[in-house]
Amino acid sequence: MATIRQVRSRIKVAKNIQQITKAMKMVAVARLKRAQDRVQGARPYAQAMREMMGSLARAVGDSVDHPLLEVRTPRNIGFLIVTSDRGLAGSYNSSLLRRVVELLRGYDKDRVRLYVAGRKGITFLKRRGFNVVSEFTIAKTGVTYGDARDITRVLREDFESGQIDQLFMVYNRFLSAISQKPTDVQLLPIQTPDTEEMSATEEAEDYIFEPSADVLMRSLLSRYLEGQTYQALLEAIASEHGARMTAMSSATDNAGKMITSLTLQLNRARQAGITREISEIVGGAEALKG
Repeated sequence: MATIRQVRSRIKVAKNIQQITKAMKMVAVARLKRAQDRVQGARPYAQAMREMMGSLARAVGDSVDHPLLEVRTPRNIGFLIVTSDRGLAGSYNSSLLRRVVELLRGYDKDRVRLYVAGRKGITFLKRRGFNVVSEFTIAKTGVTYGDARDITRVLREDFESGQIDQLFMVYNRFLSAISQKPTDVQLLPIQTPDTEEMSATEEAEDYIFEPSADVLMRSLLSRYLEGQTYQALLEAIASEHGARMTAMSSATDNAGKMITSLTLQLNRARQAGITREISEIVGGAEALKG
């Protein structure tokens, strides 16, 4: 059985942990609010961009030939994986990397090229012998469109040069502060929305292109790719802050429960010690009377 000194030491440690987890929770709450606002602000743009690309793709048909639309036999597969740099975020990284391993199980390691953002993912995948060809660092407090542009530049160069024939992006989609969903989407070649997704009553719009449809689509396809990547980065960062806030809230509550339990144990030990001392005094006094 633990001594009173040991119990007091454990209470002190638990209180220190509680202070740390509470502080981390408050930081995550503040960052989550900003990240959530950015996600909600970017989603309408991403949705409008998808709708516009679908409409333009129907209008131009097969008249536009662009490297990002080239469909090839998928010999070499690329994966863009967005993880976090730090832990203490609950199942944020574990659930995402579990999904990544499931996806990679269907390919030979020699055929897979990984582009990873976040030290947790880089360390995890390298230890398992996967081919991590590019590593990215993302500012968790303020990802910019320039970050997405830098990442897509690397991806485009490898796709257009034939080093990869198909690229998937795996990230955590932000649903709420307590819910994040590992999501995988095909990023390259770009898949424009299918005409079958249109309602039966909706007709294709007639466009007059200025400049030409080829020049316009070449510019828009690059922006579309960057926009998709940027949206995924925002979703991933908001998901990380939400997961960390939830994890630190649970850790703070658990530390409080531990402190309560240890305090009760301490009080019982002290009471038992006092009772024992009283019994010894009473026993000594009775012995003196005899």
